[in-house]
Amino acid sequence: MACFETGTVVSLAAREAITLPDVKGATLRVTQGTLWLTQERDPQDVVLRTGDNWVVESDGKTVVEAQDAVTFCIVGRKAETLQLPARSTQSQRLWSVLARVLTPPRGHHAPYA
Repeated sequence: MACFETGTVVSLAAREAITLPDVKGATLRVTQGTLWLTQERDPQDVVLRTGDNWVVESDGKTVVEAQDAVTFCIVGRKAETLQLPARSTQSQRLWSVLARVLTPPRGHHAPYA
């Protein structure tokens, strides 16, 4: 699936997230992968898979997170002027810390092994 309309194409690695500010009316079109999203002040989350389209229903922050490697388009009037925020590496740092904590030191054997 391709994005033919004027818009922004976004690629995210697994578990990478970004926040889209005030994009009410823009259409998110997933071309690869699975995307989880939530809108500010909306208790319902949305999961989009390859081929799915979804229109952002309200202004405010829309947080999108890749469940796996994902590519999606943001199309519509709001997409033309959208400035994507800098990607947060907070989740990457969290996974790195967890990996260090959960990985036993080399040469160390569990007492039950």
